[in-house]
Amino acid sequence: MTAIDDRVTGIFENLEVPEGFKVELIRGEIVMTAGPDMVHNIIVEAIRDQIPRAGWHRLTTQDIDLPGLTSEPQPDLVVFERDAFEGPGRLIPAPVLTLVVEVVSRASVLRDYQTKRELYAEGAIPVYLIIDPIKAVCVLLTEPTRSSASGLPDYVSARTTKFGEPIPVDLLGITLDTSEFQTYS
Repeated sequence: MTAIDDRVTGIFENLEVPEGFKVELIRGEIVMTAGPDMVHNIIVEAIRDQIPRAGWHRLTTQDIDLPGLTSEPQPDLVVFERDAFEGPGRLIPAPVLTLVVEVVSRASVLRDYQTKRELYAEGAIPVYLIIDPIKAVCVLLTEPTRSSASGLPDYVSARTTKFGEPIPVDLLGITLDTSEFQTYS
């Protein structure tokens, strides 16, 4: 990291966030957005409730550490095995994660579909699920690679399904029911 990266990280870690806002560090930029609405929260809850608690931690709005990158994104949901990581602090290391979920908002479309897709692939997170209540689709990305044909990190496999269709998440051994997912009005 450079001195500028260190300063931005210091500012980010000490930032006083107004109530009702979410703050992330994305590629050295501090990004502040309004808190999620009810459609967003219902979708996250529906996913979390389908992942067996016995084998998995299912944490909402948990900051993650992407080693070597000036980014500390806060996915809407992170999932990792119960024995994979123990420790205090606000950052979960990306290598222990099995799944990250982002629910798209009107303000986060580019960030969720492009920037975070690249970040999570570079962090080698095995499964990235994008839930898009604008288009009423889910995009399941698997098999991260640090360098795709475009030269940018990406996922090798992508599967798009419509709301209401099941989503098999093989690494978790489950199939997600999306019938409760709503769209933004």
